[in-house]
Amino acid sequence: MKANGVDVYLIPVGDPHSSEYLPDHYTSLTYFSGFHGENSNFVVTMTESAVWADGRYFVQAEKEIAGTEIQLMRMGEPGVPTAEEYCGKVLPEGGTLGLCGLTANCALVNSLKKELEPKHGSIKTLFLEDELWVEGRPARPATPAWILPKEYAGFSPAEKLEQLRGKLKEQGCTAQLVGKLDNLAWLLNLRAMDIECTPYAMAYCYVTPNRAVLFIDQARVTPEAKAELEANGVTLADYDSILDGMAAETEPQTVLAESATVNYAVYQVLENNPALTVKDAADPLLAMKGVKNEVELAHLRESHLRDAVAMVRFQIELENRLAAGEQLTELTVDEILHKYRSADDKFLVESFGTIAAYGGNAAMMHYHATPEDHAVLQRKGFLLVDSGATYLDGTTDITRTYPLGELTEDERLFYTWTLQCHIDIAKAVWLDYCDCHMLDTIAREPLWRHLINYRCGTGHSVSFVGNVHEGPHALNGRNTTLMRPGMIVTDEPGVYEAGEVGIRIENEIECYHKADNQYGTFLAFRPLTFVPIATSPIVPGVLDKEQVAWLNDYHRKVFEQLAPRLTEDERAWLAEKCAAIGC
Repeated sequence: MKANGVDVYLIPVGDPHSSEYLPDHYTSLTYFSGFHGENSNFVVTMTESAVWADGRYFVQAEKEIAGTEIQLMRMGEPGVPTAEEYCGKVLPEGGTLGLCGLTANCALVNSLKKELEPKHGSIKTLFLEDELWVEGRPARPATPAWILPKEYAGFSPAEKLEQLRGKLKEQGCTAQLVGKLDNLAWLLNLRAMDIECTPYAMAYCYVTPNRAVLFIDQARVTPEAKAELEANGVTLADYDSILDGMAAETEPQTVLAESATVNYAVYQVLENNPALTVKDAADPLLAMKGVKNEVELAHLRESHLRDAVAMVRFQIELENRLAAGEQLTELTVDEILHKYRSADDKFLVESFGTIAAYGGNAAMMHYHATPEDHAVLQRKGFLLVDSGATYLDGTTDITRTYPLGELTEDERLFYTWTLQCHIDIAKAVWLDYCDCHMLDTIAREPLWRHLINYRCGTGHSVSFVGNVHEGPHALNGRNTTLMRPGMIVTDEPGVYEAGEVGIRIENEIECYHKADNQYGTFLAFRPLTFVPIATSPIVPGVLDKEQVAWLNDYHRKVFEQLAPRLTEDERAWLAEKCAAIGC
């Protein structure tokens, strides 16, 4: 830093595409800080350093940075500055902040500029991570890129490009630089395995009224994919030519480039090209892919049923091996799940690293067992299993909290209250002008009655054969998106008591049109996930009649959907798990 004239250096969790999950090549924040969370920044000054973590990672971050000089900044807590505010505070008068322009998006840089302005600070683009992290650094990924067939995607790349051009015209634009990998994957039906558990290819796409240029490492594009792209009006250019390519554009265009998703280096090139007028606006692809088409929905329903069969077989094996006295660990859980899911002919990859968390480990929302640090399952307490898979015909995400034996009264109450939250959002009916944050309060109310809350959203959207997290909608206290028929969201409330217990119950649910009448348009949810929910921990008399009725009806549907796919012994097991309960 001193040699480069930099007073403060910021490393975000990021890659050139604002990805949530990063290729190992871009995990610089973890390499330098030791923290493995998402949605974070690491700031280093000449005398101190700090890392930011949101509520999902408070416990984990404390553990991972213990014994270092690094301060933990708990995002959202009273008196805790944002990373941008902190930079503005610690930067000396007239000082310089350094960052990598490829891994910082333009919105972050714009926010930093505002905070640095009172001190007349400046921003310098550097690549210190590349200079310092050389030995042992994973190579940039370049896995084979292929095309998801139209029979699964519902529309061809050419058809989606025309849809996008229509949306751009509505927004007063003639072109777009697509930088987000999930948006690009949906637009061109392009898939690869560049990111662990996420079937995307690192690439950019520049779309004009009569052209679509895909910037990608061309050697990794399969011949079939290349032919399919060219047949759909897409030409290929080298990935590393993106900056020179956009600088060389001479055709006048009004280019939509969302500052929150386009990296600072690319955005600067667009702004400095006199032929291009840059418009910072919401990426229309986010909303376009957020509503699943009928072909996608049909495949999602089928893939979830096959995934449910894998979950049933997993639970049967888990119970049998524990009953036989076998010593199992959190790692064993992952192995059993993978065995059953990967046996599916359409299985591609787990949709995220399985979270198998026993006892107090489950209080860390994104805990991951490792060979060096994992728990042995005991015949008491809860085992939380949050897992999913991506198949050729859909992506799944499910959490179940399994009782392994004796439970405390608090554990039973926490479980029952969590189930109330889960049921209340699952059976919700609302007018179509109610937004996501309003729905989020429905889920939390049973816990709020007991002065309990969870420091995360209630649910998130899920991509089709893609990222397990996507937008535009999410059930949380900030999202103002209106739910629409065809939108998929998770329903996953929970209780997390640090060091003691973590409980979460999660289904994917589909928004559908329920009715129109003189009062307006009513919407509701129906389940995509059909896996039994444990009933033995439920405290009698806590669920109301409507909640009990919903749970019994859900289990009736689970049995109807799964029984034809199971063996006789498996059906008998399922019938027991789906037995109706009383009030």
